[in-house]
Amino acid sequence: MQLFYSSGSPFVRKVMVALLMRGLEERVDLLSTNPHESPAALLQQNPLSKVPCLVTVEGLPLFDSRVICEYLDGLGTASPLFPDSGSERTGALLLQALGDGVMDAAVARRMQQPYPQDEGRRHLGGRNAAAIGRALDWLDRNPPERLRDIGAVSVACALGYLDFRFADEDWREGRPALTAWFAEAEAHPAMVATRPA
Repeated sequence: MQLFYSSGSPFVRKVMVALLMRGLEERVDLLSTNPHESPAALLQQNPLSKVPCLVTVEGLPLFDSRVICEYLDGLGTASPLFPDSGSERTGALLLQALGDGVMDAAVARRMQQPYPQDEGRRHLGGRNAAAIGRALDWLDRNPPERLRDIGAVSVACALGYLDFRFADEDWREGRPALTAWFAEAEAHPAMVATRPA
């Protein structure tokens, strides 16, 4: 398999954590890619010019971290990150949606930083920051259980991205339960191995 990736992407990190937790890292060749340059090799596999993009052994391109992670969950013999059914699966998918939403909003904020902060950009940035704040408040009231499923992985990668790109904004303040949970989650070997530099 081949994985088009960029080390600064929280969505790539989510896939990398899943790879490590599933014990599949030896089965994937990593292709460092700048999706903003729309390289031909990436466009051939993903017309959206986004990473992560996984090309399976059969040559099928998969894009979107949710699709890739669910595909990886069907390989290998490690404990699944996606529960089979019922309330556990619903809870994991809910947390994944929340974590992915935080990443979406944070990446959007990051992409706007280099540009002049006119009224429209300030409004959009404020809206995204408010959404992140509300999500983190919700997570502080409902923290995940360990780093045990895809929802927890997504939340952990979202918080790691906030530390990486918005280190001057202390998301931990006033959120003791989420802070304590993340302190444990970020010590997991898969999180340590994928920490952006």
